[in-house]
Amino acid sequence: MKTTSRARAASGARRYLLAGLIAAALPALQGCFPVVATGVGAGAAMIADRRTSGAYVEDEGIEWKIANRLRERFGDAIHVNVTSYNRNVLLTGEVPTDTIRSEIERSAAAADHVRGIVNETVVAGNSSLSARANDSLITSNVKARFVDSQRVSAHHVKVVTEANVVFLMGLVTREEADAATEVARTSQGVKRVVRVFEYINQAEADRLDFKNRRSN
Repeated sequence: MKTTSRARAASGARRYLLAGLIAAALPALQGCFPVVATGVGAGAAMIADRRTSGAYVEDEGIEWKIANRLRERFGDAIHVNVTSYNRNVLLTGEVPTDTIRSEIERSAAAADHVRGIVNETVVAGNSSLSARANDSLITSNVKARFVDSQRVSAHHVKVVTEANVVFLMGLVTREEADAATEVARTSQGVKRVVRVFEYINQAEADRLDFKNRRSN
């Protein structure tokens, strides 16, 4: 009996250790390819999101397709992060030449279901792993401050950080956009904030939030 208890305890400890290692690895992984949430977490995130479930799923697919296409074409010659929100694609990171910068934009725009492209890549050498880890910390801090401020829902704003520059995406009102921008701008380590929002009026925001509450 004691042996069984010890075995269960050891198994539980291993599971917690594995979960911790995965959580610690996610920021580094996100600099290389999109990480897709799965299971209950993904379902809860989808319900709270103002996008339709179809747009939510399509955004995940858009990110994967474009990232895979760029990786196959350019390999390690570029460091480009692809973020899609409501089928609008944000490209961030570093590329070696202006020609390649234009080429990746055309490649992204040609992907199925893409409505628009915001190309914020820069011509520079690939960022270091430490710089990418710092960007992940800034993103986490901004999201946490959204929760603390209670001025804008963290579910309604997607945060992307590249070289200490914070990009904000989402379906938001002008008031929500201003609140999110102020929180991000005053967060530690943030050099600049770039708004990539899709604006909706208050009536539309209320309608979408009511839909989410009914889903719950």
